[in-house]
Amino acid sequence: MGILLINCATRFWQDKKSVRRIALAFSVIAILAGSLLAQSEPAPPATASREANAVSDVPSSGTGTVSGTVLDKDGAAVPNAGVVLKEGSFSEQSVSGGDGTFTLRGVPAGSFELSFTASGFAALHESGTLRAGENDEIPPVHLVVATTIEVNVTQTRVEIAEEQIHVEEKQRIMGVVPNYYVSYDPDPKPLNARQKLELGRKFTFDPVSLGVAALVAGIQQANNSFPGYGQGAQGYGKRFGASYADFVSGTFFGNVVFPIMFKQDPRYFYKGTGSRKSRLMYALANAVICKGDNMHWQPNYSSILGSLAAGGLSNLYYPASSRNGVGLTFENTLVGIGGSAGAAVVQEFLIHKPTVHKHNQQTNP
Repeated sequence: MGILLINCATRFWQDKKSVRRIALAFSVIAILAGSLLAQSEPAPPATASREANAVSDVPSSGTGTVSGTVLDKDGAAVPNAGVVLKEGSFSEQSVSGGDGTFTLRGVPAGSFELSFTASGFAALHESGTLRAGENDEIPPVHLVVATTIEVNVTQTRVEIAEEQIHVEEKQRIMGVVPNYYVSYDPDPKPLNARQKLELGRKFTFDPVSLGVAALVAGIQQANNSFPGYGQGAQGYGKRFGASYADFVSGTFFGNVVFPIMFKQDPRYFYKGTGSRKSRLMYALANAVICKGDNMHWQPNYSSILGSLAAGGLSNLYYPASSRNGVGLTFENTLVGIGGSAGAAVVQEFLIHKPTVHKHNQQTNP
């Protein structure tokens, strides 16, 4: 929904200078954050190794808490899973509860190793770093059935990515609003051209996408936005068509065409670890940089050029009095960058918990 809301906001706020200034300020901050993050070139955000997301100046004394959730590959809770944490000579163990959650208290600050075991599942090991006084909530741990280990090992990258996007295609905020373009997987695989096209198609034709476009058109009708369209059923139809066309073109160019052309991943990779400051900078930076199909940071040509292409195309169907000139199209692209930065911050801090991943999967902690 982020693309549609950003496009609609750009149109709604076209003449509201104060809001545009805020969005432009966000775009400048996002560009600076993106420059810093690209230079540091960290590991993929949803890392299998927790050390990549740790802060380098972790205190060597003090204690903290490590908690998380143990799930199976389908997202169902795994109760009574053994959890063992080791840090040098220190060792602590626990057992996951009925909802799969566990908590280890009094863990010394520093690097640690976690081991997960459960009947019928293959053992899993992860590493991380804890700061003094920190309550480190690790991403959900997904155990694999022991009898299927060989099958999973021999899976191709494309097959693994296919399984991951099947999960993403079921992600909905509060079980209603589609949230397809966010990956919560700890080891995300890049998508091929067909998968990017298929994800864009399903997102574009989701009933909720049509419903939001219809709602936006109704608000525009009530406010007499774009008076060149007129009123009545005909005016509403034109507004609905324009709102939905904004959404389709934004998705098509920014999430399908250019990502295929530049070999970039259109998804947001949820970070969920580290300090709030590091997560905030990470989210803001994702408005201007992205992971390529090689899983390295690079300028987000796809999103920026997608906004420009969609803005230029809109001049074909908006009333002449409401069309954007070249200068305004570029300015609206900067506003869109600011909006994308804000949407990423919302994804990182607010949307995670209310997003339902699968019918039998719990919301992440």
